[in-house]
Amino acid sequence: MNVFKLILQASLVVQLVLVVLVFFSVFSWAVILFKRNTLKAASNQSKKFLIVFRKSKNLLEVNEAAKKFKASPLATLFRAGYKDLAYHTKSNPNPSITPSTLESINRSLIKASNREVNRLERMMNFLATTGSVTPFIGLFGTVWGIMNAFRELGVEEINTLQAVAPGIAEALIATALGLFAAIPAVIAYNHFLHRIKELITDMEDFSIEFLGITERLYGV
Repeated sequence: MNVFKLILQASLVVQLVLVVLVFFSVFSWAVILFKRNTLKAASNQSKKFLIVFRKSKNLLEVNEAAKKFKASPLATLFRAGYKDLAYHTKSNPNPSITPSTLESINRSLIKASNREVNRLERMMNFLATTGSVTPFIGLFGTVWGIMNAFRELGVEEINTLQAVAPGIAEALIATALGLFAAIPAVIAYNHFLHRIKELITDMEDFSIEFLGITERLYGV
């Protein structure tokens, strides 16, 4: 039995189910490639930025270097923290910051971190939806197709397996396609979620490190 021939012979409902599943599958693969590139760039550029940050003793130089690492969440955090720090110290020839100023910088870091987390988690909901919904959509198409196959079997009063097999086969294609869409989405979702958690941990550690350097430099 030719798969494409079975799809063409399937009922309209089953064909619509297959179209929906193809959409989920194609779009989820596009999201997977997009997230892979995004997280890879975030991780690689963050490592490079950390090298610059820890080698340099001048925060202004680090701020200029941070502009080159636009995909790095750590560079974004540094620029947010440095901007707040510069605002509090620009009018003071002998700058020193108070605990309240340090708290203000910490809030800026938290806000920047939240924005970066939202950016990193973008489109993750679609992968989660694809992984949880598509098997049931495929199952619906299968149940509908099998119902039609047995209904036609009863109408034609034919009770051989050969007569009902094509109808069941075309119905089972929906389940297979549902799993084909769901399995990569679930694997990718779990993998990307782990990568994002690692980046979140890196951002939390960097925020602490940045505040510590600020304390040392400005004598809080």
